[in-house]
Amino acid sequence: MLTFKEIKTRSVILKLKRPIKAKIAYIEEWPILLIDLYTNEGVIGRSYLQPYIKKSLKYISSIIDDFNEVLKNRELAPYDSFELMRQSLHFVGYEGLSLAAVSGVDMALWDAVSKGADQPLCCYLGGTVGPVKAYNSNGLWLETGNILLREAEQLIEQGNFSAIKMRLGRENFNDDLSAIETVRKAVGPEVKLMVDFNQCLSFEEALNKCRVLDQFDLTWIEEPLVYDNLEGYAELTRDIKTPIQLGENFYGPRELYKAIEKKASDLVMPDLMRIGGVTGWMNSAAICGSGGIPISSHFYPEVGSHLMRVSQSAHWLEWLDWADEILLDPFNIEDGHVQIPNKPGIGIEWNEKVVKKHSM
Repeated sequence: MLTFKEIKTRSVILKLKRPIKAKIAYIEEWPILLIDLYTNEGVIGRSYLQPYIKKSLKYISSIIDDFNEVLKNRELAPYDSFELMRQSLHFVGYEGLSLAAVSGVDMALWDAVSKGADQPLCCYLGGTVGPVKAYNSNGLWLETGNILLREAEQLIEQGNFSAIKMRLGRENFNDDLSAIETVRKAVGPEVKLMVDFNQCLSFEEALNKCRVLDQFDLTWIEEPLVYDNLEGYAELTRDIKTPIQLGENFYGPRELYKAIEKKASDLVMPDLMRIGGVTGWMNSAAICGSGGIPISSHFYPEVGSHLMRVSQSAHWLEWLDWADEILLDPFNIEDGHVQIPNKPGIGIEWNEKVVKKHSM
């Protein structure tokens, strides 16, 4: 049995190799919140959050610090701890930064208890260590032809990937169409291609543009509308032949359930920071498995790879290496599959030299 001692957080800012260049944002610096959960027995659980903007780091870390009182000397039991943390935030709400903070600690809790059991997280959850099918999402922002051509080739070569994702939302839709043709030419017909609008379209724009995209044999069209327009998504999903992907902005399994109930998308892709960490994912995966809805991951490939191994309707893992620099031993990619290390817990340790160099 492990018992809780304390949680500590540290903030780092990394420079993205390829800046995020989407219709809704341009981001060069990437904030990461490191979470270390200490037990009285000496086991340390680790996780991290990527809250997009630097200001979020201080808000989330402050909430997490308050959990020290909530969990003090309690037995490490992730489901119980999840509810205790949520209940402590009842009056400020269960979504947004509240759930992000709970999610970060939840992932560290699961890392600790599976380390305590001397098992990789996927094995502790009832699965086995093995490869996880992934697509490369490390580039292909709103760039021009030559850059797209070079990046598409690099993304395939990075780990012999069979699927990649690109972003759409240029001012002139014909430029989006040309970008798709450029990338397709670079990677060939066998590579699966996903596209992401990053919520930048009105319903009318989405309907018209997605109808045109039906000709390109895309694996999915991701978030054309603002994420909470479930009625619009339901209509879009009925009308468009290409699968619609939604879910990185679901705050908890209940929101995922509402979207599935409304038939707002063909596919879902929860984000571990927003869905509720490992606990929220497992509840969501049960809903998707029961309904036969393919579930993919968003960000956090280290934790996501473990969870995809125990999700009945597992689809694609999103591969991003944005946190690799702070990891002592980043996960390997072979033939488009993430290789889960046969180590207790999630399998991550911090590269303290890099953390010190980039700490805030």
